[in-house]
Amino acid sequence: MLTKRFSGRVMLPTLMLGWGAMALTQCAAKNFGGLLALRLILAVFEAGFFAGTVFYLSLFYARGELGFRIAIFFGSALLASAFSGLISYGVFQVHSSHVQGWQLLFIIEGSLTCIVAIVGFFWLPGTPESAWFLNDSEKLAARMRMLRDGSSEVGTKFRLKDCFRTWRNWKFILWCIISFTYSVAFTTTATFLPQIVARLGFSAVKTNLWTVAPNSVGFVVLLCVTKSSDYFRERSLHIVLALCISLTGLIILAAIDVVDNKAVAYFACFLLCSGAYIPSCLVHSWHNNNNVNESSRAATTGLLVGLGNLSGILSTATFRTEYAPAYRPTLITTSACNITCIICTLWLGVWMKIENRRRDKIPGQQGGLRQIDTSDNVHGEDDPSWRYFT
Repeated sequence: MLTKRFSGRVMLPTLMLGWGAMALTQCAAKNFGGLLALRLILAVFEAGFFAGTVFYLSLFYARGELGFRIAIFFGSALLASAFSGLISYGVFQVHSSHVQGWQLLFIIEGSLTCIVAIVGFFWLPGTPESAWFLNDSEKLAARMRMLRDGSSEVGTKFRLKDCFRTWRNWKFILWCIISFTYSVAFTTTATFLPQIVARLGFSAVKTNLWTVAPNSVGFVVLLCVTKSSDYFRERSLHIVLALCISLTGLIILAAIDVVDNKAVAYFACFLLCSGAYIPSCLVHSWHNNNNVNESSRAATTGLLVGLGNLSGILSTATFRTEYAPAYRPTLITTSACNITCIICTLWLGVWMKIENRRRDKIPGQQGGLRQIDTSDNVHGEDDPSWRYFT
């Protein structure tokens, strides 16, 4: 909502600068209490960044372009996560009496974040109409693109009364369940992949190194699946495919003895990374694709991304030391969340497809998703001319 109110040009670099500064400050922490306080402040800045970026991108890209664009942004973070393992490996080879390895790591990552944030203040445009790198005709073309297949109005002021108008719709409950459950597998994979790989018997340093390959493969698969989703203008089945891939990896890890089947276990890590990251891009492009009001998109994106972040508590709570080394209760819980998400995604996707076909049969209504002009839509998804992006 703040991104809509103050623009992404202001809010996104501000959030980056805040958490970059907190990362740098962590180097000076002397005890657990101080470090915890800094981590909490860092989390405040970081929490709104993904939601703000998703909404910001929805102002620039049409419905059939958004998934891949979010994936490029999200995949960059994924690659950073992958290569942070390499950075960590290199940093911990440095032995100094003045700076510990973990302090040097925070200095490197915090400094880079602050530098990029400062550049962002001057480089990012607030809207397509204010983009410094577009001429007048290109700005007009950008505006017309979004009116044709994205928003009923563009460049509108923030209106609080519009923010929550879609929350009374029955589908909103399904969006909430989907956003909460898909994120459990994502958090389990993104946060605890080193612990999962450590079960293969490697040292702490080499464990970071061995997480690079699964994350790198996950990045490539992420781009391929989201590009396919945009090309075919289809979200639900692509999300289900990704959930099934990560579910397969979870089941394998829960069923085998990792120590005796290291190659199979490591392959399962590739499946986890190949499937767990995709819903983060497609789910949030999907609900934005089906909301033509910018203020409503801002509020809904913030809530649904927040629910996804909240699911991290469930993942963390089930990743208990007493479940080590197999972590079967954790893997079973995560699998159950994946199955729940698959059911809800299929329910919503199938309903949307059936509803689109019903509206195609209404006399006087043109059929076909590609021909719907969102600027003519005055009643949101209840308008007979509206076609869901399924």
